[in-house]
Amino acid sequence: MCGIVGALDLTGMREFPTPQLLTMIHALAHRGPDDEQIHIEPGLALAARRLAIIDLLHGSQPISNVTGNLWATFNGELFDYPEQRKTLIARGHQIKTHCDTELWTHFYEEYGETLFEHSKGQFAVAIWDRDNRKLLLGRDRVGICPLYYTEQDGWLLWASEIKALLASGLVKAQPDIKGIDYLFHFLCSPTRRTFFKGIHLLPPGHFIRVTNQRKTLCKYWDLDFPDAGEERSLANPKPLIEELEQKLSRAVQRRLRSDVPVVSYISGGLDSSVILSLASRERSQAIPSFTIGMMHGAGPNEQAHSAQVATLLGSPLTTLTIDAMQIANVFPELITAAEGPVLDTSCAALLLLAAEVHKQGYKVVLTGEGADEALAGYFWFKTQKISSWINPKLSQLLPWLLQRSINRGTTRGKSIFEGAAMQDSRPAQRYIYEMMGNAAHMIYSDQMKSNLTDHNPFTDLDLHNERFQQWHPLNQSIYVGYKVMLPGLLMMSKGDRITMHSSVETRYPFLDEDVIEFCASIAPEYKLRGLKDKWILRQVAGQLLPQHVANRPKAMFRANLSRTFLGSNHPAWIDQLLSKESMNQTGYFDLEAFNRERFLQRGLMRMMPRQHIFDATLTNVITTQLWHHLFCGGGLCDLPTWTDGKK
Repeated sequence: MCGIVGALDLTGMREFPTPQLLTMIHALAHRGPDDEQIHIEPGLALAARRLAIIDLLHGSQPISNVTGNLWATFNGELFDYPEQRKTLIARGHQIKTHCDTELWTHFYEEYGETLFEHSKGQFAVAIWDRDNRKLLLGRDRVGICPLYYTEQDGWLLWASEIKALLASGLVKAQPDIKGIDYLFHFLCSPTRRTFFKGIHLLPPGHFIRVTNQRKTLCKYWDLDFPDAGEERSLANPKPLIEELEQKLSRAVQRRLRSDVPVVSYISGGLDSSVILSLASRERSQAIPSFTIGMMHGAGPNEQAHSAQVATLLGSPLTTLTIDAMQIANVFPELITAAEGPVLDTSCAALLLLAAEVHKQGYKVVLTGEGADEALAGYFWFKTQKISSWINPKLSQLLPWLLQRSINRGTTRGKSIFEGAAMQDSRPAQRYIYEMMGNAAHMIYSDQMKSNLTDHNPFTDLDLHNERFQQWHPLNQSIYVGYKVMLPGLLMMSKGDRITMHSSVETRYPFLDEDVIEFCASIAPEYKLRGLKDKWILRQVAGQLLPQHVANRPKAMFRANLSRTFLGSNHPAWIDQLLSKESMNQTGYFDLEAFNRERFLQRGLMRMMPRQHIFDATLTNVITTQLWHHLFCGGGLCDLPTWTDGKK
């Protein structure tokens, strides 16, 4: 992967200042330590930092076509580039390098604006058509690679990270309280709206077209499922099991394409074990692996399971052991990398693990993320199924009781799924999001509540699919997961932003286009059979690994929140962030309400799921205060701000 930035004059043909462009791209030095290049012409500026992985000697960018009228900058990978390159050459294209970056200008020549439909991989790309004064900004189907944009002083600015936009000097870091509200509902901000006012994230499966100084957002892909009852189903599922193994094998094979060594993350669980097994089989050699060991009760310790699988596959294993204090101490760096509040404490552990991968000289790592989304691996899918077995009136009683345990009768009064294609449906995640929203409403300040009176957090979610009501309820819930948790949390604060902070690219075989399409096509009982999640993947695993690995239950990898932030040895900056002065300065939260819920977490109300909901809410408060301090002016604690401590 790489880091890209750019600027387009929306008013005429002004030349973007070279020092300003260099300042922007220097803010992304960690994304591309191997090369830096810029291109400036009247009305347009492009720049890129390169992490050299494919065609190490000839992959510099920005890159142009032969005639120089088309230019491209690109972050990511086109995993089918050898086949695409051969096809384009057969059609008469003159391609100078073996780097996938160059294919983009030729894709545009061949396919025009439909080029993204022909692109397989993970990408954020800018393509400039000088003759037609047209700019295209595109992002991959599921949001693996980020691309942010903003309009300032007549310029459209874009970048792989917000830090580059802030470094331009044209953008002031100001909080967007609606973006913050998304965090307190969805555990992330899964929309175009970011935590920064006026800075937007290009949605997955979309591109922006700019012509005649006019900007248009276009969707080129969306996830689809067969109508309920029309999914693929066989009396003997063996052919489907074999097909999934073939597609996963092909996905892994594509993601092993690299001119530098490829390693793998492993937890000892089902998903990462399957990926490491397939990678080892494909390469016919041992693939180095990396895992985390949580010490002193900081969280689930996966060392034994990881070591067992690594030994089975002959993989040289590196285990990074960390404790709660290390996780808390690295959180300021995590928030700086993620450019927003982060709930999931496992992201801090993964930040440290990526640094270890980089320290050992590696640039590319495989991971098992994406299987839980495709094949119903999370507990809420099981909860939804259990509810379907219960009398409808009784099934509505349980969520009501859970809500009462959280808000003691006070609710925000609005369902986040009102007024949408799914308003008559009940996705598995619905009650979690609504409970999170009600918990947030209990600790928001009066001013925050007033400012959010008319805000429905559902509004900006990209869930408006006219076919939604035709799908099986399980597939409806899977769709929500692909639109909310996957791009908002797993691909951002647990994916690109964490690994690229250490110049490491993450690749996701379960997010291969063919794998996603296959999993969407099969019947729900192959995903969740009874209460056995990822059933069909477990059958594949049973052909590759021992049964005890194939049937190992999912364990949520997360450090203990209370021990990390509110334990006896927590860092001093946490108390500073939660002081009356700091809370008043940001104005987001009611300190008295926060302290009350903090007390209840320690004592009378330590019950599930209330404990988990408020653990998440209190962590969100701390990390939101920390984010505000780091990016929005400081003054809340003794930590340096992002501009003071930037790399």
